[in-house]
Amino acid sequence: METQTYPQSPLRARPPEDILGATPRMQRLLRLVEKIAPTDSPVLLTGESGTGKELVARAIHYQSRRADRPFLAVNCGALPENLVESELFGHVRGAFTGAAHEKRGLFEEADQGTLFLDEIAELAPPLQVKLLRALQSGEVRRVGANQSRLVDVRVIAATNKDLSAALRSGEFREDLYYRLNVFQIDLPPLRERRDDIPILALYFLTRYARRLGKDLREFSPEAQAVLLRYDYPGNVRELENAVQRAVTLAESPRVEAADLPPWMLQTGRLLAEHAGEPASLVPDVDMTLEELERRHIARTLERHDHNMSRTAKALGISRATLWRKLRRDRGA
Repeated sequence: METQTYPQSPLRARPPEDILGATPRMQRLLRLVEKIAPTDSPVLLTGESGTGKELVARAIHYQSRRADRPFLAVNCGALPENLVESELFGHVRGAFTGAAHEKRGLFEEADQGTLFLDEIAELAPPLQVKLLRALQSGEVRRVGANQSRLVDVRVIAATNKDLSAALRSGEFREDLYYRLNVFQIDLPPLRERRDDIPILALYFLTRYARRLGKDLREFSPEAQAVLLRYDYPGNVRELENAVQRAVTLAESPRVEAADLPPWMLQTGRLLAEHAGEPASLVPDVDMTLEELERRHIARTLERHDHNMSRTAKALGISRATLWRKLRRDRGA
């Protein structure tokens, strides 16, 4: 196979902005990305769902010599089994029912670039054999074709499953595993890098506040407490979704605990009680919105020594609206 040469593109001095982390584990991960990016070797990314495997794959691509070539991604578990081969390798016209036109597969589309295969463990055994052949030979054959085509593609695979168990059960081929696993990067769950939560949360707040045209710059202490206590089974993706929801609902100059998803509030309240902290710091998920608002107004008044002008400004409402809410709460 003829060796391809690529234009030299300067490696980035820092990772893409979406990969944030100051913890030692994340810093080691980012240094590893910088070391392996210039190579053409396959990479296997492991970690729970939502930990940012595609972001890391993109970081590897954009810090490589293939940066100005295509980066294509496909979720192997999201495609019907009978369409995976056509999606990856293409097909000729008439290869099967519905194949009215010739189609290039992702390997051909990503030629000289990078192909990210997410949820690689979901590939059926026959497709694993064909993927192994493509990786070994650098050739792909469209479904229904008689000839193979040369491609030069760097493959980055990812999974949230335990591939060691899949190897033992025979669900995943050992030879394919070792072909993909030249470099392995294990992405830590968010609960194991809690010091990064404030950094990520503020980044997402800034991003979505800008998109929605809102002047939101911070989280209240109560909201911060909830964010730091929660375990994030959905990892960074769940944190991003929670902050996006909070920014959408927030009405004051900062995000309040009541703006966060109810299940996060309930978890935070229980943990606070267990730790012996005042449960009032974190709203009860069973409170009505009116009660949540009443408590929030009362705390804001206390913080501003019951100064109506400063309290109204902090809440992002007019003095008249604040007076109306107070009269309502007092039954006036």
